[in-house]
Amino acid sequence: MSVIVLGTVALDTVKTPFGTRKHILGGSAVHFAMSARLFTKVSLVAIIGRDFPAKYIKFLRKKGLILTSLIIEKGKSFKWEGEYRGDLNTAFTLNTEFGVLSAFKPRVSEEEKKIKHIFLANVDPDIQRHLLERMYSPHLVGLDSMNYWINNKRRSLLGLLKKVDIYVANDQEARALSQEHNLIKAAKYLRSLGPSMILIKKGEHGVLFYCDKFIFSLPAYPTDKVIDPTGAGDTFAGAFMGYLAKVNKINTTSLKKAILYGTIAASFNIEDFGLNKTANLSLHSLEERLNRFRNIVMF
Repeated sequence: MSVIVLGTVALDTVKTPFGTRKHILGGSAVHFAMSARLFTKVSLVAIIGRDFPAKYIKFLRKKGLILTSLIIEKGKSFKWEGEYRGDLNTAFTLNTEFGVLSAFKPRVSEEEKKIKHIFLANVDPDIQRHLLERMYSPHLVGLDSMNYWINNKRRSLLGLLKKVDIYVANDQEARALSQEHNLIKAAKYLRSLGPSMILIKKGEHGVLFYCDKFIFSLPAYPTDKVIDPTGAGDTFAGAFMGYLAKVNKINTTSLKKAILYGTIAASFNIEDFGLNKTANLSLHSLEERLNRFRNIVMF
């Protein structure tokens, strides 16, 4: 089985109390792919400008990602600059340059249109819908978004939510869209919008999963090494969707195992800047930490 991910391939500038990194490889699709690739083949759908460093494209290919639908257009690549302060739970966006992303219309091959597992990572919901409408027969569709789209493209987002199976949001986004402070109430409201499964990321406090059959809550993996949280949510989603594509089953057991893998993958991501940890991550290392985590949470 394979996964296709639509999102951003970006040049990130990140500042945390532990230092600053300028124009490092990032973006929602990239962070997703770094963990999803441990379980299955990953096709990446995104756009970059001609200023994008060739070394980063070479790196993505070396990691086994399928770049057939990575479009290179005349213009500037998407760039994001952010800073983390205090407990590092929230990124303060300092600057965003959309560049070629502003006019992005995804194009995918006929073969990729047959892929059953689809993840619509954080981009404009109109771009997400554009891709989804071109897929032939999706089996599992996940969707991520952010407060910017909730506030500025709410109607488009609500229409899209009716067409997906899993909605992934952080706690702030879940509250903003549902207008509910209690996360169980928020999850119930989000479920009423269409998705059969709701995944609410709570940063250092773990994750909450909600569906009609069961509720599952898991703490974050305990670590004292938090360097850069950028992309942690996308890394979680990559392992989550990658595992589900690998086993090709949607049931209580597979969903809980997928959440476990997502939690552990995200715990590696935050331990260094950018992709420094996840780029060299192996399934063996993931399994080792997962087993330690099982002993911590006692199940």
